[in-house]
Amino acid sequence: MKLATPEHQPSVEHPLDMLEQAVEDNGWPFERSARDEINLTVSGRWCDYHFCFTWREDLQALHVSAGFEMRVSKERRAEIAELLLTINSQLWLGHFDLWPEDGTVLFRHVLIFPDSRVSAAQCEALLQLAVEACEHYYPAFQFVLWGGKTAQQALAAAILECAGQA
Repeated sequence: MKLATPEHQPSVEHPLDMLEQAVEDNGWPFERSARDEINLTVSGRWCDYHFCFTWREDLQALHVSAGFEMRVSKERRAEIAELLLTINSQLWLGHFDLWPEDGTVLFRHVLIFPDSRVSAAQCEALLQLAVEACEHYYPAFQFVLWGGKTAQQALAAAILECAGQA
């Protein structure tokens, strides 16, 4: 009689452990507030971005939200909502939200990882995606909030690509 022995399954590293390593490698300040949550700050071109990464074991999903130091007054929320609709229609991955309680603009995205198999490269790509989206569209939010522009004017001015040098 032969005994059945379970196949040796290599231990799966926690997704946020891999993300934590990437964050440390970049020298970004962070706080591991719980096993399934990391908060970090990344200095961007326009401002500091505050990220929260959360792992949901039950969904096998990694969620990222990124907020900036920006509050939308009640008077400008309709125009910002129009801007969010336009921006979100252009994004392939992730989306921007307006938090109703305090008027905070957030970028959010979730990746699903069957069997909790996450690579460090995937974690870094998720962080890079969020930073690039925030950096690209931050000026449009500022044009609406501080410049009094419409959503369409702000977006046109913010995504203007300059070529050459003056």
